[in-house]
Amino acid sequence: MADDLDQALRAVGPRLRALRRRRETTLAELSAATGISVSTLSRLESGARRPTLEQLLPLARAHGVTLDELVDAPPTGDPRIHLRPVTGWGMTIVPLTRRAGGIQAYKLVIPASTRARKPDPQTHEGYEWLYVLNGRLRLVLGEHDLVLSPGEAAEFDTRVPHWFSAADAEPVEFLSLFGKQGERAHLRARSKPKRQPGEQ
Repeated sequence: MADDLDQALRAVGPRLRALRRRRETTLAELSAATGISVSTLSRLESGARRPTLEQLLPLARAHGVTLDELVDAPPTGDPRIHLRPVTGWGMTIVPLTRRAGGIQAYKLVIPASTRARKPDPQTHEGYEWLYVLNGRLRLVLGEHDLVLSPGEAAEFDTRVPHWFSAADAEPVEFLSLFGKQGERAHLRARSKPKRQPGEQ
């Protein structure tokens, strides 16, 4: 067991160097992101220093990988994905992506009884794409007040004031793809134009 641990820790150095080079990050940039000195990072990558848990945690976060991936832990045989939901702002948010940067995916569940009905639109940097799974989603976006049903999607610049809630007495579940730097999803959905009275 001790031999396996030593072997896993010895393999961390080359893996750290490969991850950093793949992300085209310098030791100085990684040092700024993790708080670990450049000399310590260099010794960790060369294998001259054995990493501690206190060093592995910020390194895993900086590289956008799990600790298991960083130390190449053997698979447990459990095929389930262990998601960690976060509850707040009147909803449950389940992160579906683990990598740092780029587009992030979330599943959101809003119980109808816990979200205020009075809209309170907010703005922030980024771009968001929503897809409704179950229930009906009320989306207030700028001057628009929309209701999305299962299978419907919307995308918008999050610098436009926006707010969402369950549209009726049922909870709503939806997927959200969010890019902090304004990345767009490649799929676009547009609502059908309403027919005018007298149109066939």
